[in-house]
Amino acid sequence: MSCVPWKGDKLKLESDFQPPLLIYHEKQRRELCALHALNNVFQDGRAFTRETLQEIFQRLSPNTMVTPHKKSMLGTGNYDVNVIMAALQTKGYEAVWWDKRRDVNTIALSNVMGFIMNIPSSLCWGPVKLPLKRQHWICVREVGGIYYNLDSKLKVPEQIGSKDELRKFLKHQLRGKNCELLLVVTEEVEVQQSWRTGG
Repeated sequence: MSCVPWKGDKLKLESDFQPPLLIYHEKQRRELCALHALNNVFQDGRAFTRETLQEIFQRLSPNTMVTPHKKSMLGTGNYDVNVIMAALQTKGYEAVWWDKRRDVNTIALSNVMGFIMNIPSSLCWGPVKLPLKRQHWICVREVGGIYYNLDSKLKVPEQIGSKDELRKFLKHQLRGKNCELLLVVTEEVEVQQSWRTGG
């Protein structure tokens, strides 16, 4: 089973839904979904740049033309999890890789700044959706007490809702094949492991 779009509450998917203006939502450009997910999780378009991520992956694999941390030879992006983790560390944050066998109800949501997910996504050629899937980074985070899917391929942020709705969303995504979840937390939360209940 591959990941399928979150359907959630019908009311939340109305085409006239307008998210609050305070949400920063960076849209897809080239293969820079990792960059967009990072900026969306920090709610700041200047948090990271393409150049910043280029420097990080070159630092991870110096003196090599093809690095294991970037899948595109053309410099268009498509960064892997090591680049994302190193980028977060430059801001005093850590990425905690969530074990899909664990219950998402044990995530201490108040200690998690946001979520970055790696999910299969359809390839498109203009308006035509191709029968191929490729891994894609997305961000989910809370803004103003409501959780949003800030996938850079969405036209507008998709409202997920409350903490309970977020847990349903995460469970739904993690049931799919090739779906991974990273919790974005402060260094202190990671050291104390307070990203989990009872941690």
